[in-house]
Amino acid sequence: MTEHTDPAPPGFRLGWEEWVSLPDLGLPAMKAKVDTGAKTSALHAFDIEPFGPASRPKVRFAVHPIPGREDLSIPCSAAIVDRREVTSSNGDSEWRYVIAAEIVVGGRRWPIDLTLTHRGGMAYRMLLGRQALGEDVIVSPGDSCCQPILSYDVYHSQRVREVAPARVLRIAVLSREPHNYSTARLVAEGEARGHVVEVIDTARCYMLLDALAPDVHYDGARLPRFDAVIPRIGASVTAYGTAVIRQFETIGTYCVNGSEGITASRDKLHAHQILARHRIGMPTTAFAASPKDTGNLISLVGGAPLIVKLLESTQGKGVVLAETTNAASSVISAFRGLKASFLVQRFIKEAAGEDIRCLVVGSKVVAAMKRTGAEGDFRSNLHQGGHAITVKITPQEREIAVRAARAFKLNLAGVDLLRAHDGPRVLEVNSSPGLEGIEKSSGKNIVGLLYDEIEKRVRPLPVPKGRRRR
Repeated sequence: MTEHTDPAPPGFRLGWEEWVSLPDLGLPAMKAKVDTGAKTSALHAFDIEPFGPASRPKVRFAVHPIPGREDLSIPCSAAIVDRREVTSSNGDSEWRYVIAAEIVVGGRRWPIDLTLTHRGGMAYRMLLGRQALGEDVIVSPGDSCCQPILSYDVYHSQRVREVAPARVLRIAVLSREPHNYSTARLVAEGEARGHVVEVIDTARCYMLLDALAPDVHYDGARLPRFDAVIPRIGASVTAYGTAVIRQFETIGTYCVNGSEGITASRDKLHAHQILARHRIGMPTTAFAASPKDTGNLISLVGGAPLIVKLLESTQGKGVVLAETTNAASSVISAFRGLKASFLVQRFIKEAAGEDIRCLVVGSKVVAAMKRTGAEGDFRSNLHQGGHAITVKITPQEREIAVRAARAFKLNLAGVDLLRAHDGPRVLEVNSSPGLEGIEKSSGKNIVGLLYDEIEKRVRPLPVPKGRRRR
């Protein structure tokens, strides 16, 4: 029997049905049946799934708090305190997970144990048994709602977000490099917040395509449900990695960066077309397939010096500075001879081998650094020997960085800007930005800010009153 640290006072009266709330679980209003014939209390739950280490097991589940409203689902998680065999009134036995939660009735609150079971066919989504009542509670079996009546309207307002607790999340980091700085930081920060974070090798995932039950499998088993997926998709597995993300999107998992934005950001031509569509300033860029257009291609970007860039270049690789027209023609001919797809771009000389990396999380620039190339190198990439220092950006640079990330629908993006005479120009939008350089140069907990965004996104949303699942 659960000990009552704040027992109801003598004469605290309950009817055979009462309105209750379970704030620990983010359930501000539920109608419960008070049944002194039942020993244990039970909560309607579905998609019940244990997770976490064996030393500190947890369980995640979802609740339909309003009978008949399956379109409204509240995700919950709690520590497992026991697993118990429960026999129902019809004689059926079932092993159930037991959790502890605080119940609030009529302004009074006390801790109770709850068993989790599917009560979808029941008129009451919660059963309050005698173990939860204590000897000082008076139950009037002929009375209904002796305590104040609550309302399901709370689930149709923004207050459902306000009352949602900071529940434990199960998060997947899609990465083929579990020991690099970014992946290791994502795991460490998530676990420090109490979440369960698993690194999943993107290339070892495989998918079941089914209209009724699409799934992602891994190492011979179906992957569990995740609250969120943080993609760290390398350039070499972009096509397969984005297919895996699309599968998670199909299931309904929140993905920090979606497949569409990652795919577009990796194709330099597609990326610049998106920037142009959204009227976002960038260096003048040209593309052609025919070798007969080389001269016109060079003239479109203002002539030499110019940049020749492979469409799928990363970390500064496949990027060449052609300082003369003859050099540009030679580089273009060489790339065409290799059947490589490339574009040419105006060289912004005044940038002097420097660019600004703006790290966007959600709808804010949370940090910025100035990257300077190695001696004699026009490329400022840290992977090419460049170095970084923190920098203060202008309101215009901040606005253009946020607009660029939003254009690709990315919630985590590294937006690279060049400072040109006529204003900032977006050089690239990176959907899998490295976190080491920006965290060390800024001194900020960037990963913590990302988790703030994830926790905000996966909290329950209000549901319109008239909505029904068809």
